[in-house]
Amino acid sequence: MQTRLDRFLLNLGAAAVLLLGTLITVNVLTRALFGISIPDSVTMVRELMVAAILLPLAQATAERAHVSVELLSKRLSPRGQSLLIILGSLIGLLALSPLLWAGWKEFHDTWTSGSFFSGEIQIPKWPGRLMFVLGVATCWLRLVWLAFDDARTVLRGGTVDLAQNTHEVE
Repeated sequence: MQTRLDRFLLNLGAAAVLLLGTLITVNVLTRALFGISIPDSVTMVRELMVAAILLPLAQATAERAHVSVELLSKRLSPRGQSLLIILGSLIGLLALSPLLWAGWKEFHDTWTSGSFFSGEIQIPKWPGRLMFVLGVATCWLRLVWLAFDDARTVLRGGTVDLAQNTHEVE
């Protein structure tokens, strides 16, 4: 299930990838042809990478497209696999919670202090911190929804099918 927010953040992530490619290409060309480079391009690339990686995270979570190892779980019953899926979502929530808290604190600190990266352009730090918080927060919320929806399915006697990304009630 793709929400408007997931789609919007996915599109922003794609735009960040396009900007990254353009920035790097232009920087390499201007350096090779004219001996100059774009000021603060390394900082811009670093900040765009945050957006490119984290903003689409909720969509990847919704599609259950994260890397997984099924060596042992495939030997379990469908119900056992469903319980492991729920456990994985809960562990993911626990793992993302300190990242979300630290990201929020960092964003808040850079926003209130008005800090900038040192360099020629004086790029503010807060946009990259905001992208981090948005990416992690939407992924966290998506995991909450998946854990709730999957648990509801299992409690009704059904199973979660990761291959189809569906729920089956018996």
